Parts: sequence; structure tokens; C-alpha cells
Amino acid sequence: MRKVLLTAFLIALPLTAQNDVADAPENVHPLLVGATVPDLELTTLEGETVHLMDIVRQRPTVLIYYRGGWCPFCNRQLSQLQGLEPMLKEAGYQIVAISPDRPSKLRKSLDKRDLSYILLSDSTMTGARRFGLAWKVADRQVASYKRKFMDIAAASGQEHHLLPVPGVFILDRKGMIHFQYVNPNHRVRLSAELLKAAALAALK
Repeated sequence: MRKVLLTAFLIALPLTAQNDVADAPENVHPLLVGATVPDLELTTLEGETVHLMDIVRQRPTVLIYYRGGWCPFCNRQLSQLQGLEPMLKEAGYQIVAISPDRPSKLRKSLDKRDLSYILLSDSTMTGARRFGLAWKVADRQVASYKRKFMDIAAASGQEHHLLPVPGVFILDRKGMIHFQYVNPNHRVRLSAELLKAAALAALK
């Protein structure tokens, strides 16, 4: 078990969190194990403002930052989380997934994938900045995404052209991070087996 968890920590970026925007995914500075997450203002599917810590205080939390419902790798991760949700819930966890998608786009993801956990919008990317995950997408890449019917500005309703590097954070009810996995390669996501092992280990 220790070897498995150590592997995840080594993959996660060994950097100090900052609130600025990186110029590339590999240059983000995410929050690390032992830090406390910021009390973000996020938006629900219904367009209401909620505070992240009001949710986190209710139960230990598996918190996911993902790029958006237009990203096939993110959609695969969302479906994987749905498969894990019964086990995590039985262990005492809740799942909270945050993306730049505006509420109407979140609703489409929820309905299309029949998700039962919490989806929240960080369309301004203020939260991703405070988590140290935000990076600026180059104009040529924004245009390339758009040609592939992945319009990141339309998804968020904003013109900032920012995306989060996908991340997984396991939190206690005080918001302290007990496990973190952040990989600048958005195609590589934490496996279900490792997430289960990390979640169970964090309860001990």
C-alpha cells in the first residue's frame, strides 16, 4: 500500500502552490498534501453560488478538477468516478467535480452520463487559480480545439482561454489535503484502483 501511494506522490508535481496562471500545463504549481484548500465560491447546476468549505465540512471529499464536458478523457474519468461512487459513499466520502463549464454545460454532462455526485462550475477559473491548476491556452490551440468542435470559450461562457490541469484531491472535513494527483498530461488520469487505495488510506 505504501509503495502504491508513494508512486502517486512522486507522479504529482512537487511544487509549491501559487495563485498565478501558468503558460503551459507542465508549469502549474498545485496545492500539495498538507495544505488546506481555499474556500471557493462556485456555481451549482441551478446557477446558485455555494462555498466549497460548506460542502467539504459535511463529509470527507474526493475533489476532482477537470477540463470540461467537451474533453473525452474527462468524460471517461467522470464515468469512472460514477462507478466508484457507491464504494466511496459507503466509506464515508462524497465526490465533488469542478470544471470551467457553465451550469448549462454541467447539466448536459450530468444527464448524458447519469451522474449522481456533485458537479460545480468554476467558469471564471478563480478557483483553479487558487488551487494552482490554471494555465493559459495559446490562441492557436484555442482555434484548433474549435475546429474540432471543442469551443472552450462557449463551454465556460468566458473569453479567458484558461483551463485547469486535471487534478484529484482527497480532503478531510477541515479541507486539508491528504492525497493529491496532478498530471500535466491530460490524457493520463489516476486509475480507479489507486484512487480507491488512496481514499481508504486517507481515512486511517
